[in-house]
Amino acid sequence: MEILESLGQYGPRNITAIARKLQLAEATLRRRIRRMSDQIFLRANVYHTNIGLRKTIVFARASQGYENLLFDCLNAHDYVIYSSRCYGLFDGCVAIFAIPTERCLDFERFLEHLKNRGIAAHIEHSWSTCFQTVNLRCKWYNKYTQSWEFFWEEWIEQVLSESTDLPFTLVDPAAYPLKADEIDIFLLKELEVDATVTLKDVANKLDRSVPLIKYHYDRHVIGRRLLEDFQIVYYPFDKSTSNGFYFRFMFENLENMAKFARSLLDKPFALSIGKIFGRPALFAYIYLPMSQLREFLDSLGRLIRIGFLNRYEYVLQDMVTQKRFTIPYTCFDNGSWRYDHDKFLRAVDSLTEADVALIAEKAVALSY
Repeated sequence: MEILESLGQYGPRNITAIARKLQLAEATLRRRIRRMSDQIFLRANVYHTNIGLRKTIVFARASQGYENLLFDCLNAHDYVIYSSRCYGLFDGCVAIFAIPTERCLDFERFLEHLKNRGIAAHIEHSWSTCFQTVNLRCKWYNKYTQSWEFFWEEWIEQVLSESTDLPFTLVDPAAYPLKADEIDIFLLKELEVDATVTLKDVANKLDRSVPLIKYHYDRHVIGRRLLEDFQIVYYPFDKSTSNGFYFRFMFENLENMAKFARSLLDKPFALSIGKIFGRPALFAYIYLPMSQLREFLDSLGRLIRIGFLNRYEYVLQDMVTQKRFTIPYTCFDNGSWRYDHDKFLRAVDSLTEADVALIAEKAVALSY
C-alpha cells in the first residue's frame, strides 16, 4: 500500500525517489511493482487543455434493446477517450471525449445524429475541465488489520471545513492553446499506454535520437504542462463486492463545490473528479464496496438537508463493457487536429443501417 501511495505522489518515472523515501533498494522496489502488475496499471493523464482539446462528458440513454449498438456508435468517433455501459438512472452509456475546440458544434451535431438514428433516446453532455486523478492514499487504511475503514462522520466535517483552493485541473480554462507538435503528441500517446516507457523505445519507434525525445519530454511535455499527472490505476476494494459509479454533484455556489472537491482528493473511494464548465457542478468516478454505498448516499443526504449540496445523480458502471482510448495521435498532422465530421456520421450510419427501419416501425407502433 505504501508503494502504491508513493507511486501516486512521485510518479512511476521516479523510482529512485520512491525507493529513497521507503528505504528500499531500487531492485527490491521494482520487483515488488512487477509483482503487482496484474493489479495495477501505470499511465499518464494528458492535460488536453494545452493540446487544443476540450473535454466533454456524455450521458446517453439508449433506445431499449440497442444499448450495445449505442456503445459501438460512440466508440466509432476518433476523439472518444473513454466509454462504458451503465445502468440505474438510465440504461445506456457514459463516455468522455476530447474535442478540438473549433469543432465543438460539429460534435454536438454528432450526438444529435445518434438520436435521429433512433439509437439514443436521450443524450446529455456537459463541457468540462480536465480531470483530477485521485491516486491511492492510505488515510483510511488500517495497516494492522490490513483492511479499509470508512469514517463518514469525519468526512462530512471535513467537507464543511475544507479550503477552496482547487488544483489547476478543476479550474475553468480561459483558453485551449495548442502547445504540442507531432513528436509531443506521439510521446503523450506512448505515456498513456505505459507511463514507464523508456525514451529510447519512443525514439526507436519514431526513428529519432534519444536526446531529441528527451528534449521534447523535458521542455515540452513537462515544461509546457502537457501532462496532468501520472495515474496509478488500482481498485482498492474487492471487485466481487464493489462497483464503480458515475456521479454528478450540483451545488449552490462555487465555494461549496470547491470544498467538496477538496475533500475527495485523499479518499480511497474517489478515483477521478472533473468540474462541469461554467457551473458549480462536479463529475466524479466513485468506486465503493456495495456495503458502503448506502452510507455514502446517507452522507450526501445530510449535506443536502443542511443546504450544502443541491442534488446529485448517479449511474452504475458496467465493469466489463468499457473501453479506454489514447489521444487520437493519427489525427494530428501539420501542427493541427484533423476532424472528419462526415466520417463519423457515416460510421454511425453504417453501424445502424440494419436497425433504423425496425426502430422507426416500433416508434410508429408505440405512437398508437
